[in-house]
Amino acid sequence: MAFTPTLLSAQEQECLRGVNVSGAEFGGYQGEYGQKYIYPSDKTLDWAAARHMTAIRLPFRWERLQPRLFDGFDAAELERLKDTVARANARGLTVILDPHNYAKYRDQKLGSGDVSPEAFADFWKRLASMFAGNDRIVFGLMNEPSGITAMSWFDSAQAGLSAIREAGAQNLVLVPGTIWTGASHWFEAQEGGSNAEILQRISDPSDNFAFEFHQYMDADFSGTNETCPRVDDALSALEDVSKWMRNNDYRGFLGEFGGTSAPECLNGLMQMAGYMNRNSDIWIGWSAWAAGEWWGKYPLSLQPVGSVDKPQMRVLLPYLTNAGQVPLCNFR
Repeated sequence: MAFTPTLLSAQEQECLRGVNVSGAEFGGYQGEYGQKYIYPSDKTLDWAAARHMTAIRLPFRWERLQPRLFDGFDAAELERLKDTVARANARGLTVILDPHNYAKYRDQKLGSGDVSPEAFADFWKRLASMFAGNDRIVFGLMNEPSGITAMSWFDSAQAGLSAIREAGAQNLVLVPGTIWTGASHWFEAQEGGSNAEILQRISDPSDNFAFEFHQYMDADFSGTNETCPRVDDALSALEDVSKWMRNNDYRGFLGEFGGTSAPECLNGLMQMAGYMNRNSDIWIGWSAWAAGEWWGKYPLSLQPVGSVDKPQMRVLLPYLTNAGQVPLCNFR
């Protein structure tokens, strides 16, 4: 399937709207491909494209791609990643590369021992050099940093972003915060300062980054419960970070949000997607959690059963386009 990109101005770029496609992050960081983890099939990518998605967020494991710090990438794993990107791009899908590691490498936190900001920079310099020049690749620095302070995470985040630019890649970069990058935790006090305080120091010579937020609607905002009693609180958290972004001339991306087929969750999904779309001057898009062929009966799964979409996907479908047209966002 050939794909010819549409040339749009820097002010008129496609909004990144779609889903997380899980599987490559499964099974920890060990285990055989096809047994413990898997990359998306053509069938799943066809489904995403047919639903008018413009992007998928692709979780994978840092340790599988780079088995030893400061060393080359595993050839087989790199080929799987490149193949997935090529197949998704051929369907008109932008791919958000997401090392799904929670600011860890082999269970050791970034900023401790050998897992240094320099090691993180080395990883990103290698990866960015392989995709530099592909406008349909976005670099998500890290999934949900947790267990470290914003001050500690900043050193690695800045090192990774700087390494991407040093590799000659001008691609959009997504910068998360700590405490699982929750919008509801963005202003929470931490030793050294909150995400909102510390991450204002991020510097990008290409001025092509956005902050990545995650936000769920269950009782503890974790996305691990089957009910959604905190829809209003989740929306309030998005409003708070929106105000922060507007005040500081920033952009944001909602990398994860989701819920079950419970009525209050479906209502929350519609409200959150609608809020993102109405505020596309600062929100460049969203990716719902989560599709993937190995989810089985996982209650938040968006993976269709045969050709039948899940209730969550059915309520999100109207928000994937702007009245049937390609949605445009402010990419600066």
